Amino acid sequence: MALSIITNIFAGNPLDRASERRGDAAWLAEKLEDPLSLAVAIWNGRPLVEDAPPSPGPGVAVQIAYLRADMAHDLAGGAERLLFLGLWKDVAVFAVDLEGGADPAEGPLAGLGRFEELRGVALTLPAADAGILATAKSMFEWRRKHRWCSNCGQESAVADGGWKRLCPACKTEHFPRTDPVAIMLAVNEGKCLLGRQALWPPGMFSALAGFVEPGETIEEACARELMEEAGLTATAVRYHSSQPWPWPSSLMMGLIAEVDSQDAAPDQTELEEVRWFTRPEALALIQGKLDGVFAPPPLAIAHQLIKAWAEGED
Repeated sequence: MALSIITNIFAGNPLDRASERRGDAAWLAEKLEDPLSLAVAIWNGRPLVEDAPPSPGPGVAVQIAYLRADMAHDLAGGAERLLFLGLWKDVAVFAVDLEGGADPAEGPLAGLGRFEELRGVALTLPAADAGILATAKSMFEWRRKHRWCSNCGQESAVADGGWKRLCPACKTEHFPRTDPVAIMLAVNEGKCLLGRQALWPPGMFSALAGFVEPGETIEEACARELMEEAGLTATAVRYHSSQPWPWPSSLMMGLIAEVDSQDAAPDQTELEEVRWFTRPEALALIQGKLDGVFAPPPLAIAHQLIKAWAEGED
């Protein structure tokens, strides 16, 4: 059952995460050897995919190229590179993290698929596949960057099917972190505000955004970012939708923010330029029909915020 009428790319992972099974080492070992169990392969952050079966009309172009879980177990060489993703009905699904300069698709995985950048294929994947891959990628990024105990400095070990790290020295448990980000479309009297950073491709404008700080609500973070980056005062903030963002592991919380004026000025630190767009201009922007400027691609929640407001759906 859909929990929201709006489902952004990378949301909607269909697996039963079966968290109660993560601590059952014997069950996990049994499932890893079960010939029916499946695995997703990630190499240097890129998922293994294959062409999807032909279908009439526009449709998905690629899909996950699943491996047998026992094969993934052999490739992993230990628990450090394995992750229990959950259950598809009664079938256990794992992920294996592969690294190195040699492409496994030209070695042990030859003929089973190809590794592609997730950002590049996200819109051509089935929505469920995109959600599964985002989960695996985010988890492996967290584990790679948190191998050492932040309490005592000792190397930690994987536990609970890959969803926890445990320090053998001080027994501190470390859990995956997700960084909350408020991303907002500021609106005033029939116009929306977009900004651009100097490092972005020329002509790209997007919604403003920033990390939620300790002790802040989402709405307070939204108001602070609008004041810091554009000098605007928020008068009302409403929720639109959210999106898991696996670069490396954020939760984008999309908002529409009413502001008190159109006297916006970029801070020249985060933003080099801001610009107001009418609804017709915003609609042309997301359709790629506004000369000299363009919006983020449809996989980004910023695109969906602009689209919803431009079409009067916010």
